Amino acid sequence: MSSNQSRPNLLFIMSDDHAAHAISAYGSRINQTPNLDRIAANGMRFDSAFCTNSICAPSRAAILTGTYNHINGVTTLDTHLDNTLWTFPKALADAGYRTAMIGKWHLGHGPHHDPAGFHHWRILPGQGHYHNPVMLEAEGRIVERGGYVTDLITDDCIDFLDATSDDEPFALFCHHKAPHRTWEPSREHFTMYDDVDIPEPDTFRDDLVGRADVVQAVKMRMMDLDPITDLKATVPEGLSLDEEISWRYQRYIKDYLRVVASIDDNVGRLLDYLDAKGLTDNTIVVYTSDQGFFLGDHGWFDKRLMYEESLSMPLLIQYPNGVAAGSVCDDIVVNVDFGPTFLDLAGVAIPDEVQGRSFAPLLAGKKPDDWPTSMYYRYWMHRDGSHLCPAHYGVRTQTHKLICYYNDPLDQPGANGPADPVEWELFDLVADPLEIDNVIDDPAYAEVRTELEAELARLQAQVGDEPFAPDSGANPTTR
Repeated sequence: MSSNQSRPNLLFIMSDDHAAHAISAYGSRINQTPNLDRIAANGMRFDSAFCTNSICAPSRAAILTGTYNHINGVTTLDTHLDNTLWTFPKALADAGYRTAMIGKWHLGHGPHHDPAGFHHWRILPGQGHYHNPVMLEAEGRIVERGGYVTDLITDDCIDFLDATSDDEPFALFCHHKAPHRTWEPSREHFTMYDDVDIPEPDTFRDDLVGRADVVQAVKMRMMDLDPITDLKATVPEGLSLDEEISWRYQRYIKDYLRVVASIDDNVGRLLDYLDAKGLTDNTIVVYTSDQGFFLGDHGWFDKRLMYEESLSMPLLIQYPNGVAAGSVCDDIVVNVDFGPTFLDLAGVAIPDEVQGRSFAPLLAGKKPDDWPTSMYYRYWMHRDGSHLCPAHYGVRTQTHKLICYYNDPLDQPGANGPADPVEWELFDLVADPLEIDNVIDDPAYAEVRTELEAELARLQAQVGDEPFAPDSGANPTTR
């Protein structure tokens, strides 16, 4: 296979729960990712890429459809993607691209939810397994093999590329399971970091004073990790509470970074393949994750909340024929923008109903005068009771963030304690980038709050989302 067609190929690599601050191209203090850094060095690093809903299935649906979750219907992990909906891979297939989806799908399975618009697909059922994973194909075929999931997904991607003819462009979606919980390393990385202590984040001991009651109630602390399933160990005897929290962090973060190391190695395999086949110059290589993740930040693991570590997506794009090497973009892009961008670069029409906007001009270093300076986020509460993360929505600008929490995670069976059903947080991201100081009631920010409330209402109207309205008739988008 060689690159002899004019239209660019697309290699879209997406991991699950990989925080940008665990990538050395983003300045990670805790690990090195030399192969991901190759993409950044040869292309563009986006420093303000955000998801519109920080949980796996909704983010994936937003990427594929270019629409917000209240439009595509995938609002929580309990909802699956209707595979009759328009998606950008379908548009690429219709335009003559050879398409494949390999790895984690996580948008349902069966006649109405299997991947559609792909000439070939091989997916993990649900979350899948790290070791010896079963995978599913069209017509009910089941693939059983021994091996490590990140390696096997990459093997399958290379097999697809080997089988693709020279005269058709490809769009390959390589979706890794890692580094999703429960963080099971490969044999090659099993003892990595054994002889070091990983630095704790600056906000690791955050007491959350001043934050919304519902934020203080979420169950994503180190003490909420299960020692056996998450940490694969029993807690040593004799530890103080503070010592146990630190011990738990080390167990958690080292396994997380070990599974990231496997991703980095396998990204290197794909980049080397493109180089060897002469495909690099005409292939758009994308590395991203479905959302960010808390790596002990604020004392948390997991995601869901609109805080920076969860909201931010890593986004690295290499395309030698169209993107300057080593470039950086700080303009706001969101996951609904991904599909329109790739269609634009491929010369494929973007339907009017798509809500995202192509950021191809940003890749070319040409920012449009009307480029958005704010983004809208909404998380619908996933009522499994495991994390008690409240439903909320908000607006982030380049300098501030306003969040409205509109339900009470304590109002569940077995939970105790009252909380205000509508709470607000406001952060000054310039003065307080770590989001420690909630200034929602600070008189000095009264004007900023009013402006952000208006911008939140404007964005909700723009995307067609309905603001929460409690039974009392009050509207949380106004004070």
